[in-house]
Amino acid sequence: MMWLDKEFAAAPQPGIETLAALAQAGFRSVICNRPDEEVAADACAAAMEAAARAAGLGFAAIPVRHAPITPAMIAAQTEAMAALPGPVFAYCRAGFRSSVIWALAQAGRKPTADIMAALERAGFAMPGLEAQIEELATGR
Repeated sequence: MMWLDKEFAAAPQPGIETLAALAQAGFRSVICNRPDEEVAADACAAAMEAAARAAGLGFAAIPVRHAPITPAMIAAQTEAMAALPGPVFAYCRAGFRSSVIWALAQAGRKPTADIMAALERAGFAMPGLEAQIEELATGR
């Protein structure tokens, strides 16, 4: 699990049985960034949502495919992060897509240098993303 800021952590998809432990650890919401076609039926977004809600967690499913991350995906992530109580646990296959979409959703809300530093601390140094974050920030 990688904390990108005090309200958002990204990680590989947890087992459905660990969602209650996330709630006990202080998380209040879960965002699923993993498309259902990547997982077995018992780990699909609907199953994860049911388990999350049973554990008292908020939940949103925003499937992020490997490329491209679309403006609609970024908008959905931004809305979910604003609506759900934090801290938020977001997951995909390895945590990478959840981290990237977090970064894009933060454009114009946090300084670009802070976003890039958070990604680097999480092990995702992506200097090529800086220009896209700046472009998104300018548009907000």
